Amino acid sequence: MSPSDSAAPRTKRILLRSGKSPFDVVPVEQALHRDVILTNAGNLIFSDASHKILQAPGVEVVSNKNKIDVNAAARINEEYDAFVVPLANAFRPSFEPVLQRMTQFIRKLRIPVVVLGVGAQAGLDNDPARLKPLEASVRSFVSAVLDHSASIGVRGEFTEQYLRDMGFRDVEVIGCPSLFMHGRELRVEKRVSEVTTASRIAINGSHSAVKGQGLDQIIRRTHARYPNLTFICQNLSDARQLHWRDMTDPNAKVTGMPSHPDHPMYAEDKVRVYIDPVTWIDDLRGYDFSFGSRIHGNIAALLAGTPATVLTADSRTLELCRYFEIPHQRIDQLPDDLDPARLYEQADFSGLVGNHAERFDRFTGFLDKNGLENTFTHGDGGAAFEKKLRSLSFPPGVRPWLGDPASVTERVGFLYGRVAALTSENNKLKRELSQAKTKAKAQAKAATAAAAKKPAQSDSSVIRRARRVVGRAFQSGR
Repeated sequence: MSPSDSAAPRTKRILLRSGKSPFDVVPVEQALHRDVILTNAGNLIFSDASHKILQAPGVEVVSNKNKIDVNAAARINEEYDAFVVPLANAFRPSFEPVLQRMTQFIRKLRIPVVVLGVGAQAGLDNDPARLKPLEASVRSFVSAVLDHSASIGVRGEFTEQYLRDMGFRDVEVIGCPSLFMHGRELRVEKRVSEVTTASRIAINGSHSAVKGQGLDQIIRRTHARYPNLTFICQNLSDARQLHWRDMTDPNAKVTGMPSHPDHPMYAEDKVRVYIDPVTWIDDLRGYDFSFGSRIHGNIAALLAGTPATVLTADSRTLELCRYFEIPHQRIDQLPDDLDPARLYEQADFSGLVGNHAERFDRFTGFLDKNGLENTFTHGDGGAAFEKKLRSLSFPPGVRPWLGDPASVTERVGFLYGRVAALTSENNKLKRELSQAKTKAKAQAKAATAAAAKKPAQSDSSVIRRARRVVGRAFQSGR
């Protein structure tokens, strides 16, 4: 046997779009400063699931730390075998700049690009009219992806029809990777016969649902009836309000959110935001029921085996609930006296659990078609992933800052470190600027002297040359 025959097969490297690796233990202050949750902690639910699913034998999955650098495309072509992009409601106006940047990046790649579960966001009426201004950007993005893959995976029927109406045919409904975190198995059971005032209940919701869709009243009534209620937020602005009492974000104007310091649930320490899905899911195992308008907040509960009902507030949550058969009710059709006990009683998980294996096979079939193996079919079912994850110590959920001395010390320590780092960076920039100015003056002086030796040149010609030299020096010194 020749040495080349006995050599181990080359490791396949996958670059995954995500805020961080599931194995990155990031202190809360750093996580909020770097925005590892990409503005919404729900993003980490499906990116962590994707990381686990794709970590098959001989495969290394690497987080891109949410860095989309068009100039790095050549290096990525050399270092990676595929670029995998888990997405949520990416077809929405506010995401268009990111979509355009990703399109430019993908067009420079030569490796396969696979999109997992992208969705379009419209209202509950599923009217795509508001997405019309986005059409050119969406069309360019999807075309670029399909130039690098066999098909594009979408979250549900609405997004599928939206793309088919544009003329795209290689579109597959695969749902969201998050619910396949445990593979073909999904167990959700009602652990109590009924929800009572003694039950532990988790509630979640977006700022828009609180501000304009009546969720604030639901939170208020539920808080009054159920003493063991916890509100689980997901936004970066929520986490900063809890940890720093930072009120600079426009979301801080929504006083009906329990993350607002004036809300009674804040003072009662009944609000959380999670930086890591593992702690989020683990904590939800201790609850009897979860409900609210956050799709991944409730998927986190389902992954914990805890019953959940989604109050669908738009097309993206509605299509995902329909596809996975997650118990749900439209937020615009709820009774005035909505009670979680009634939601729990009505929730039927037979379709969600009973048809999960079929949906999983469809999802892995999509991966196969696009040249990606998965740990459940080709590997150890995620055992190594879970073992490594459990060997790490992640920070607990972010909770309201109620002024205890220990937490003050931690925060002051972080701020002192940030001041020192910024001072060092500022001094470095000053030195670089001073060196650039010195270099520019020297080059301008040399250019002027050289020009003086050429009598045929006019004064204006000398000045123009000097300006060009100086300009180049300053540009190179930036």
